[in-house]
Amino acid sequence: METNSVAFFQSQNTPELPVKPIVAAWKVKNPQNVGSLMRLVDNLGCEELILLDDENDKREASIKKTAGLSYKNVQLRYQSADDFFQQIPEEYSVFAIETSEGATNVFQTELPQRIVFLLGSEMRGLPEELILKCSRVVFIPMTGKCKSMNISHALAVCLFEWQRQQLFAGE
Repeated sequence: METNSVAFFQSQNTPELPVKPIVAAWKVKNPQNVGSLMRLVDNLGCEELILLDDENDKREASIKKTAGLSYKNVQLRYQSADDFFQQIPEEYSVFAIETSEGATNVFQTELPQRIVFLLGSEMRGLPEELILKCSRVVFIPMTGKCKSMNISHALAVCLFEWQRQQLFAGE
């Protein structure tokens, strides 16, 4: 049996999302992670990934290799955290994906249609001053021995749970 994901998804009757999430990540250092994040936001039709960082040194070739075709579909924008929080559209709620005090289980949290997902750096997560600027903080429950997840995997879980709630919750 031959598989072809492009042909498969063209044959599906998946509704389009009326609103796309905004995705931002703070001080991501690994260029492969940046490429993976770009690919994920492209999976949902988003056109931009925002990196909250004052450094624009991410080894473009590594990002491009990991992002694949998504590199052309998704704009990578660098911005300071202060500018980012000032420019969030008023109707959007910022949800940090983080294991911190007060976080709620993402699978038991109603995620709003207009959402910003904010991720932290690979090693340190999000600093408290950024968490305090968020509407909510969600975590991903982990029942195994390993209690950490790659930043792109965490985004994948949360993005697709958000998509499930937006498009398929009544099914």
